[in-house]
Amino acid sequence: MNCPCCSGNLYENCCKPFHSGEQQAPTAEALMRSRFSAFAIPNGEYLMETTLPTKRKFHNKKDLQEWGEINEWTKLEILKSTLNQVEFKAYYNDENGKPQIHHEHSFFKNLNGRWYYVSGKFID
Repeated sequence: MNCPCCSGNLYENCCKPFHSGEQQAPTAEALMRSRFSAFAIPNGEYLMETTLPTKRKFHNKKDLQEWGEINEWTKLEILKSTLNQVEFKAYYNDENGKPQIHHEHSFFKNLNGRWYYVSGKFID
């Protein structure tokens, strides 16, 4: 199957090695893509594991899993990517089938060679 992150690659050769723990995302953008795929699959465990440990108290694995399940994730568009920041648009259909766009400027941190999601700022 094609990877949900819209890289154009097969899931097995793209985000799956990150989700299975075989590899770590090498960049903030790769982590962002793998997190989008984790919503699409869904994989709440991966979403929690890739959140900065000091920020996990602000998230809930069950809620992350549920948000992935109730929405149909259709497209990821990377607008801008730097060393530790990614601006993206995540397209999805909500539980009522209504198209939605989640536009965010996300911040990431590398700790001991591993990238983590820190926080995001929603953009209208």
